[in-house]
Amino acid sequence: MHFRIPPLWWPVLAVASPVIGPLLLIRNRRFKDNQTRAAKVNQERISQANRLEMPELDYLELTVLVEWKAKEGFIGDAGVSYLFKTELGSMLYDIGFGPTRPALSHNATKLSFSLDQIDALTISHLHGDHMGGMSAQRSLQVTVPDELMSSMPKPCFLPDTAEAKGFKAKVVEKPQLISAGIASIGPLARSLFIFGYTEEQALLARIKGKGLVVFTGCGHPTIEVILEMVKRLSDEPLYAIGGGLHFPVTEGRGNRAGIRFQTIIGTGKPPWQRINNGDLSRTINAINNASPEKVFLSGHDTCDYALNRMKNELKAQTEVLIAGANYNI
Repeated sequence: MHFRIPPLWWPVLAVASPVIGPLLLIRNRRFKDNQTRAAKVNQERISQANRLEMPELDYLELTVLVEWKAKEGFIGDAGVSYLFKTELGSMLYDIGFGPTRPALSHNATKLSFSLDQIDALTISHLHGDHMGGMSAQRSLQVTVPDELMSSMPKPCFLPDTAEAKGFKAKVVEKPQLISAGIASIGPLARSLFIFGYTEEQALLARIKGKGLVVFTGCGHPTIEVILEMVKRLSDEPLYAIGGGLHFPVTEGRGNRAGIRFQTIIGTGKPPWQRINNGDLSRTINAINNASPEKVFLSGHDTCDYALNRMKNELKAQTEVLIAGANYNI
């Protein structure tokens, strides 16, 4: 049996329960209020969305800078950073834990990458594993390693209010083209028990002769809600889905002191409930019903058990993204 919190910690929790219990009750009320708010906001945004004019791209190339799984010589981490290139330019999507862990700088150096090579930075959502570390999350300040910074300020497209030192910060409020012929579907919301009300934007591109490509950071709003928005933005067929889907069913990434933090926080459930096989089955069915030809899975927020289930049960050609690898989507 997999304990999310090992028995060694149970006496500590028992002693702290008079304090923890009331705090959990207060947070649970806020969590439920945010669930109602997020559902209402998402439905309003989807119903108000119009067709989005997007260029038909000749190609979309992905280079993975940060992911949980990594090629030999690269560093894996429980974060995300994806470099997208098209004939219209290039965009970096997320920066992992930024300067607080070695993965981004190390892998970028091996790939001879710096922010001088991109037209824009886009942040999926304001969590530390996507915007540059936990201090960046607390201060709402996107933080990139100094050695990777551009000599000229580039746009940084954000799903919610935050700062981005060295960039021109722009909050995306609705679906729009952002850079390199790639669009944001606009922010969609999710109530998370620990992290609270969270806005996340996914990327959308249209490839000639293939169809639509959707990439997420963590997929917190759920892929079902994301795809509902995509249907409002375009009637093109869905070609590929990629990125995080957040299924730490049996295990979490980046455990500390034996505690499987990812299975407790960020799942869209209170900590006394687990994300489970039923939740995973619903997402697998939703993706199969959407009929993409390809799926590119992130392992940064999804356990190996869930990755294997998806590889075996998804009808699409499915592979797990690897840091240091290139993908011609």
